[in-house]
Amino acid sequence: MSTLELCEKFFATRDVYKLMGIAKDAKEKDIKKAYHKLSLLVHPDRVPDAQKDESTEKFKVLSKIYQVLTDSQKRAVYDEQGIIDDDDEGKLTNWLDLWSKIFKPLSEEDISNYEKEYVGSELERADIKKAYLGGKGCINYIMNHVPFMKVEDEPRFKEIVAGMIASNEVPEYKIFTEEPAAKRNKRHKKYARESKEAVIIKERIQRRREKDAEAEQEISGDGNLEQMILARKNQRESNYNSLMDRLLEKYAGEDDSDTVDFSTFDKKKKLKAKTPSKHTQKSAKINSVKKGRVEKPRA
Repeated sequence: MSTLELCEKFFATRDVYKLMGIAKDAKEKDIKKAYHKLSLLVHPDRVPDAQKDESTEKFKVLSKIYQVLTDSQKRAVYDEQGIIDDDDEGKLTNWLDLWSKIFKPLSEEDISNYEKEYVGSELERADIKKAYLGGKGCINYIMNHVPFMKVEDEPRFKEIVAGMIASNEVPEYKIFTEEPAAKRNKRHKKYARESKEAVIIKERIQRRREKDAEAEQEISGDGNLEQMILARKNQRESNYNSLMDRLLEKYAGEDDSDTVDFSTFDKKKKLKAKTPSKHTQKSAKINSVKKGRVEKPRA
């Protein structure tokens, strides 16, 4: 499919200016700002696994449009003839590299700031409407297709959709207005489980970052690396000895006469293993083999 056909498929328009939300005479800085805003919504690293394929294609389309609108010749051809040259499609293989060169790496603060702008905005309302229609009222579908949507947001977006239904902006789907309790409870349990997993993962990442930072600080310091390694080894041995001392103090008592000689124990154990038991001797007497025949004891 051509770039413009993909625009129509994923964004419901072949007008790239309308898609980007900018004027036809927009400056490059405005194009860059619009591209950054839209690409954040469809970045493959920020969507669930089920949406990654579609998100990747959307991201590639936006990257292609950005290249066209920031190239004076390609933009002039589009403005005059309404076409985009797709013959150089092979050059767009590193579209993620293109994005990373244009914009700084995303931080948690960037995502948090954008979330504050997005939640409650007209863009979010439009996304909720699109997801409601796309999923025919399925709340699970809405949760998976609207950015930053959490279980806590259900009452809020249900109210938004209810208002759309009341104004005949969207049709009423029974699966939305009369969702079974079992389906709702299953979704809530799933999100509660995923939230706990996310906290654990975040803590692990934080601990790893702290260890890496500590290691870098030690290596970049004035101390000798060999000395630091030796110091760590001694510290571990000290901790081990301290632990053993505490265990001995707790369980061994103060009387040294209670010391156990394990070598004697091992000798007794080996001697016991070699000496046949009375039961074994009795069994041998009951049924013994002599000259190829079983000899039973006389009554």
